[in-house]
Formats: sequence, structure tokens, C-alpha cells
Amino acid sequence: MDDFSAIVAQYKERLYWHIRKMVIVHEDADDVLQNTFLKAWKGLENFKGDAKMYTWLYRIATNEAINFLNSKRNFQTAPLEDAGHLLHHDAYFSGDELQLKLQEAILSLPEKQRIVFNMKYFDEMPYDEMSEILGTSVGALKASYHHAVKKIKEWFELNEI
Repeated sequence: MDDFSAIVAQYKERLYWHIRKMVIVHEDADDVLQNTFLKAWKGLENFKGDAKMYTWLYRIATNEAINFLNSKRNFQTAPLEDAGHLLHHDAYFSGDELQLKLQEAILSLPEKQRIVFNMKYFDEMPYDEMSEILGTSVGALKASYHHAVKKIKEWFELNEI
């Protein structure tokens, strides 16, 4: 197995789930993941090792997912917040009802808050790594996470869950 195949094998699952939380649909996540690894392969010679390999790949995956969402937004008639119904019929989603409701609440967040919440809550990523990946200050990330948590709590209260 060559070096790049080892990188793919090591990071594909974690990157897939990061992307999946952003784009929701399995097939879209697969496409974005493939684009992520293509971009990484093309840019591998420029990787200087200043950042950790995972942080570098995570940044590429995040940017690819955001690009995908932006391009989809131009053609999509229903907002992403209304995509919660997709989870009900998703063969790849194995969560219980409460987990499904949490995902619906997360989908109601603005894109930046949704990304920050997912990275902090699910991936338990430190703010300094998030800052490196997203190019945002630690203070702004903490504020985004705080607002996201507050909005999720409000969503649960409004939906009486």
C-alpha cells in the first residue's frame, strides 16, 4: 500500500462523518469525500507539515463541503433546515428518535454555527484546531458554539421535547 492509500485508509471514516454532518445525504457526502481526497492528492507535494495531516485534510473537507452546499443552494428550492425529513428515510442513519431530533435541531442552525457545533460537540475538537481549520479566531468560535447550544436548547423547548 502506498503512502497516500494509507492516508485515505486512516482518515476516510472520520472525514466522511464530518462531511456527512454538513451535507446530510450519504451520496453527497461520498462525492465530497472523493473530491477532498482528489484535492489532497493534487496538493500533497505542497503539504509542508506545518499543520497535522488530519488538520490539513479536515480543512480541505470542510471547504469542499461548504463549496458543495453553496453550489447546491443555488439550485435548491427548499432550505437545508427543511432537510430533516431526509433523516427519517435514510438507511445510513441509525440513531434513535432523540438523536434524530438533535440532528433536526442542528439543521436549523446557520451554517457557520452548525459547522462549529458539529466540530466541538461530536468531534470534540479543541478550539485552536478549529481556528486553524476554519480560519476564525478562537473567541469567535466560542461565541458561535455558545449561540448554537442556546439555539438548540430553544429548538427543543419550542418543539416540546
